[in-house]
Amino acid sequence: MLDSTKMERKDKVAVGLSGGVDSAVAAALLLEQGYSVVGITMKIWSGSIAIRETTKQACYGPDEAKDIAACEKLCASLGIDYKAIDLTAEYEARVIEYFKREYLAGRTPNPCIICNSELKFGFLVDRAQALGFDFKYFATGHYARIERSSLGGARLRTAKDPAKDQSYFLYRLGPETLSQVLFPLGELTKGEVREKARRIGLELADKPESQDFIAGGDYSALFADKAPKAGDIVDVEGNILGRHRGLPYYTIGQRRGLGIGARGGRAEEDGAEPLYVIALDPDRNRVVVGPNRGLFADGLVASDFRFYAGTELKLEPAGPAKGRYRGFAKIRQNHRAVPCSFLPSPEGGCHVDFDESQRALAPGQSVVIYDVEGYVLGGGIIEGAI
Repeated sequence: MLDSTKMERKDKVAVGLSGGVDSAVAAALLLEQGYSVVGITMKIWSGSIAIRETTKQACYGPDEAKDIAACEKLCASLGIDYKAIDLTAEYEARVIEYFKREYLAGRTPNPCIICNSELKFGFLVDRAQALGFDFKYFATGHYARIERSSLGGARLRTAKDPAKDQSYFLYRLGPETLSQVLFPLGELTKGEVREKARRIGLELADKPESQDFIAGGDYSALFADKAPKAGDIVDVEGNILGRHRGLPYYTIGQRRGLGIGARGGRAEEDGAEPLYVIALDPDRNRVVVGPNRGLFADGLVASDFRFYAGTELKLEPAGPAKGRYRGFAKIRQNHRAVPCSFLPSPEGGCHVDFDESQRALAPGQSVVIYDVEGYVLGGGIIEGAI
């Protein structure tokens, strides 16, 4: 275990602890590097929603007390101060209500992006400082890198380990925020992090990763106060093929759970062409289905686009996209970044054209654009396919 009393302290750092191995190793590494470290955790579970306990790790649910206890034990072993900060009201207002509102509107929200930008790197830091914690930097166990220069300021970059990179979830953090943030795991792989945890004797070394936003992955408990209404499943021509149980239970690209074929019968019974959810229509409370080819799009329109032009950007030299910027777009966290051209608007929108058609664009999700070296050029909320 580390002896944090034998080295001269550098700047003070508050580490956002989750009870998992990543944030634990981040804190330990910073101590090794000579920083003065304190641990802080967001307390976000109020118990107001009937979510069952499961064996799977999740961000939001009744297992939070166990995670806080693990953080307390970790900080005691490292010899650092610790505080769990109550953000239950802020989380329910900013994340849970956003999540419900978006799903009821037929969109696919990404709670991790909102939670990071508004809660973890926002309210948590502000509340910790208001409580008297004095620190220069805020650090987390995210797998991402920050590059600092006197010219371009602080810029977000993909992690060394592409399989664990989490820059997609952090694209809303601008240069001003990033200038006060540290990501100690950005140059490490997950295997190296676990090995580091074992080597220094951390009990969390083999703790499973969080797998869901909501414990158990069942979102139905969030809608107990306003149950989604059942409606029609229709094809692209408006023919009724079946019934759905509520828009929040369906996502773009979904096939399983529909049980219908192109002629309205059950696919497993009549061999009909497989159908997928290609759109959600909240105005008429309909799920629109079609064949797989209907899921592909040549581009998209995004809103609330954050554009970070910290380096010289390449432009399309000719053709219909002449004068537009070049980059690589990700439309989901686990999606391969693909070449694209894009043009942000002064009003905060962005038009993105893919070099190759992409499948299952989901309004409400985010598109994040990178340069060839993995620096984040910008990102925004997907509004629709073009």
